[in-house]
This record gives sequence, C-alpha cells and structure tokens, in this order.
Amino acid sequence: MTFSFSAVSATLLHIAIALAVTVHVLLYKRSVGAAIAWMGIVWLSPFVGGVLYLSFGINRVKRRARRLRNERSHLFIVDEASAGAGPADPMSPLEHAIGRLTGLPMESGNEVEVLRSGDETYPSMLAAIDGTTMSIGLSTYIFRGDEEGTKFIDALVRAVGRGVEVRVLIDGVGSGYFWSGAYLKLRAAGVPVARFLHSYFPWRMPFVNLRNHRKLLVVDGRVGFAGGINIGAENVLARDPPHPVRDTHFRLEGPVVEQLTEAFADDWLFVTGEKLMNASWFGSIEPAGAIGARVITSGPDEDIEQIEFAAIHAISCARRSIRIVTPYFLPPEILTVALSLAAMRGVVVDLYMPEHSNHFVLDWARRVPLRALLEAGCRISLSPAPFEHSKLMVVDDGWSLIGSANWDTRSFRLNFELDIEVHGADFATRLAGLIREGRRLTLGELDNEPILFRLRNSAARLLQPYL
Repeated sequence: MTFSFSAVSATLLHIAIALAVTVHVLLYKRSVGAAIAWMGIVWLSPFVGGVLYLSFGINRVKRRARRLRNERSHLFIVDEASAGAGPADPMSPLEHAIGRLTGLPMESGNEVEVLRSGDETYPSMLAAIDGTTMSIGLSTYIFRGDEEGTKFIDALVRAVGRGVEVRVLIDGVGSGYFWSGAYLKLRAAGVPVARFLHSYFPWRMPFVNLRNHRKLLVVDGRVGFAGGINIGAENVLARDPPHPVRDTHFRLEGPVVEQLTEAFADDWLFVTGEKLMNASWFGSIEPAGAIGARVITSGPDEDIEQIEFAAIHAISCARRSIRIVTPYFLPPEILTVALSLAAMRGVVVDLYMPEHSNHFVLDWARRVPLRALLEAGCRISLSPAPFEHSKLMVVDDGWSLIGSANWDTRSFRLNFELDIEVHGADFATRLAGLIREGRRLTLGELDNEPILFRLRNSAARLLQPYL
C-alpha cells in the first residue's frame, strides 16, 4: 500500500512539473522546434526533464539584464534625422536599418587598422596598454597563462602600479572553468578582474552555457581593439606552435571607440555592478580618419539576435557579391535561406571556412546546410591549415562586418558577441585581400559520401543549438 501511495504521489508530482514546464515553454519559447523538444523531454523523462529545463531552458540572463537596464552607464540613441541621409549610397537603407536595430548612430571619422594574428596584434595591444595614462578595459574569451598571456598580465600589473584604472573581464568557461591561471595571477597581483557568469554553486550552473565571446580592449576611452583573436601562444605563428591559429584583429581610433567603451562598461556593470562613468573612460574623441563605423552587440539579454538580424539585412541589400569568412558554419536556417535566395537572384556568394576546424562534430554537422547552399549556386572554399579563425563579411565591396561572432547558432543566439559594421570601399578591399582561397567543395563530393557518413552528419546537426 505504501509503495502504491508513493508511486501515485510521484506520478502526480511528475504531471505537475511537466504541466508547469509546458506552460512556461508555450509562453516564452519562440522556436517551434525548441518548444516541442522541451515538452517532449519533460514529459518523457520524469523529474530529469524538469531539472534539465530548469538548468538550461530558462533565460535568466535576460531577466537579470532587465533589472540592470535602467542602471546602464551610458546610452546611445540613433539619430532619426539621419534616416534620409546619403541617398547616393546604395547601402544607406542598410545603415538606417541597423541604426534602428541597435539604437546606435553611425560614427564617421574613424581609422581602422587591420592586424593579422598574434604576430601583429599582440605587440600593438601591449604598446597601447603600456602607453595608457587613465583606463584599460580588457575583455576576452580565452586568456591563457602561457608565455604570451604572461606578457599581458605583466603589462596590466605595470599599469595598475602607475595608477591606471584597470578592469579585466575573462569568460568563466573559455579561459578554464575549473582552473584559470590568468585569472588567478591577475587577482594575486591586485588587478581588478572578474569572470563572466562563473560559479561553482549548483544554482548558478544554468549560466555555464552562456559565454562572453567578445574580444575587446579599450584604452583611455580613445583607442580600441576588437576582432576574433584570443590571448594565447597558439596565435603567434612565428613561434611555430603545435596547433597554430591564424586570425584577424583590428585597431580602431575615432568616435566609434566610445561605443566600444560603452560595450565593455555595460559588460562590467552586468557582472560586477560597478559603473564606469568618469572621464577616464568617457571623454571627448577627435576624428582620426575617414571611415564610418558602428558597434553591434548581441547576447541572450535584450540584444538577442542583433548581429544575426544585421547579417540578414546585409544579405538582403546585396546586389553584386557577398564574401563570408568564418571558422565555424552552422547558422540558424533563416540565414542559410537568405544566402540561398541571394545566390538565386544573381549575387555571387562566396563562403570561406577551414577544411578542418578544431570542432570535428561541427564540421560534420555543417555539411548538411552546405549542401543547400551549393544547390542554390553558392561557392564554398575550404582552406588548409593553419586553422583560420577570422570572422569577416564583405558585401558589394563596400560594406564590411568584423568582430567576434562566428556563423553558428551559438554565436547568434547564445553567446555575448561584438561586431562592427564598417563602411568604405578601401577597407573592404583590404579585407578581401586577406581571404585565402582553398579547394572548392562540390555537390559531387557530398553525393559520394558513404551513407554512414551522411547519417553521422545529419545526426550531428541535431546538436546545432549546443555546438
């Protein structure tokens, strides 16, 4: 009798939990596929399904962001008066659309320097850190405690010693969840450092899947660095590391640096609650060049899908060509469809990615959407080693998108990312010059794959939301 009563109680509890999760899913999940999957898991996996949904299915970051929204350190509002500006520029509709999307103005008067891998990037960043007099904000996904990382640690310690306001934000997963040598060294040296959404407590574990993938350095509020490069010895090709990574980063001067500083200050506020509002961080910035640029941030908070939507806008505005360089390719289906439609209307669509990335499961999964793109007329180039980690997009040889976001669902929907749209034919030409041609992927190659490989690839694609 006791067993029967316990079984009934457990069944009723399971039904109650499943109903509660179902209600939450129906109210808050926009994706039909995700909604059906979660409801199936919670109904077919008593108690375990409820725990999984509680851990990974609820966007607590968005709730937290709403609480902090009214305390943001700085806000930009796009100038609606500029909506009709620049009628001679064919990309002006895109400029206006992204302005409405981000709430940020297009800033003119910038200079953007292209830096390749750690060989060029690290010396430039270290020189900026050593030359600063007021503030340093550094945010990175991977910060290793190796020889290259130690150079940055030493430079940051020197800056603190001369009275500079230093803030360092390291991702809680990318730089080592259980052990982060760089974090421990910085903390021991007295450098203000925080780990993004990191905790060993079980009630904080739901944040493990949400990562700050931004790579950002702002110095004195006047010089900024952004792009795809992490901090680690594998990025310095001249040292011939065991697993070399080729990457692209950018040094920026001009008014757009204020938007970069705002992005860092917003992240620091989000993690620590500290506002960075004084003149050491936000001061007057003089024009430094002739390039127009604007920051686009995204993350699972109020900025969700902004970079994805910007990419969709750019694809829809393309008239002649689209070039995309990405280390990983497994985007939401809407982007695959947009690229296919662009190719069908006569736009030359070129995608460049490594022959083999450092995530073999993602390499398997990407072959499914690549088939659809090939069928639509897109061209796909697979580059040999070293591993190309750059993230670049060029549209009609005049509009560019640079930054940290990969072309995968994780970057577009889960990670905190930072990209920059850049207007200018000269800059687009420089980016195009970095693109390495590889061998062309063909439909025949995909058709000739053994059935077991095709099944493997299709099964791997089911992991798309988690890769």
